[in-house]
Amino acid sequence: MDLNIGLFNESFPPVMDGVAICVQNYAYWMQKKVGGVSVITPNVPGADYKQYDYEVLDYFSVPVPFRQPYVTGVAEVDPAFLAKIVKRRFKIVHAHSPFAAGWAAVNVAKRLNIPFVATFHSKYRDDFSQTIPSKAVVEQIIKRIVSFYERADEVWVPQASVKEVIKDYGFKGNVEVVPNGSDLVADYPDAYFAEARKQLGIAPEDFVCLFVGQHVWQKNVRLIIEALEKVKDTPFKMFFVGNGYAAEAMKEMVTEKGLDSQVTFVGTVTERETIKQYYAAADLFLFPSLYDTDGLVVKEAAALQTPSVLVETATAASIITDNENGFLIPNDLDAFANRLRELIHDPKRVHRVGVQASRSIVRSWEDVVGEVLERYNNLIARKKLIFIPQNPK
Repeated sequence: MDLNIGLFNESFPPVMDGVAICVQNYAYWMQKKVGGVSVITPNVPGADYKQYDYEVLDYFSVPVPFRQPYVTGVAEVDPAFLAKIVKRRFKIVHAHSPFAAGWAAVNVAKRLNIPFVATFHSKYRDDFSQTIPSKAVVEQIIKRIVSFYERADEVWVPQASVKEVIKDYGFKGNVEVVPNGSDLVADYPDAYFAEARKQLGIAPEDFVCLFVGQHVWQKNVRLIIEALEKVKDTPFKMFFVGNGYAAEAMKEMVTEKGLDSQVTFVGTVTERETIKQYYAAADLFLFPSLYDTDGLVVKEAAALQTPSVLVETATAASIITDNENGFLIPNDLDAFANRLRELIHDPKRVHRVGVQASRSIVRSWEDVVGEVLERYNNLIARKKLIFIPQNPK
């Protein structure tokens, strides 16, 4: 029997970020295990939602100001969407965003008297502080976000350190840790890494640094470029994969610092095989973000034996032990540059740490979703609805 699970989020491919990848993998594996999955998300013009084995219910959207390529919308004002959603007898809904899509999940759960799960993924205060000068206005938005999570039957975070973030926002309820996974987990032969470099035109002897993610200042990308300038006398290649409002300014900064011959901006990549090639071709993943709560890309890089450099006080760094499964630095330009120079000259050490990262911090999405469905079962049992069979369809 299909379960009818509703997964609600503001972003979904072709918009690529960590939460979109999370929802995409939830949907893929849940559809395989129990069926009846629907993703509810604002429409991205030109997106092909019919390519999936599960249903994508998209509603009217408008661009998010200053945050291209993100879109948003109010599901309740789209009559076609409402007609679709009313026919779905969801047994459980799970929101991955506290905004319009998430509030739609709140309303559906209330109307159908079904369990409502909400995952806290991001440091939303940082997002709004970037574009809203008034601290008072930002704090009112945070109160609204906390109010959203207070309506959930269960609130989840991707790792234990994120509990401190949501508690700091004012949430006083219980928080469960449900980790993210990776769709890149596999045993890769040595030939795969060599072939990835060949496909991307990277020489075997090149030391390659990589960043994958939104090109936004919140992710501390300025520190990456400034550190690269300090080590530009050292042979390396750097690839930035992704896009965002700061992309053009980052390119200008690279040019100003004389790094054009060493730094390449790849742009948005939606094909997972291509993303996998970049991870496989890289020696070191640079991720000094203080913004991210989990850093799904750190686990993706680790799946391809590429260790990350993170700021030691960052929430996302809690899974890293320095020099064992990654590298930790202070949030300091000279410290970052000195560590980069040290690691570029010691590729064997970098590789050894990367192998350990692949063994210690990566879990498959299939395994994670199995745990998620067990948790759904428990919630549904409390509501005295139905049990979810976990037999592959």
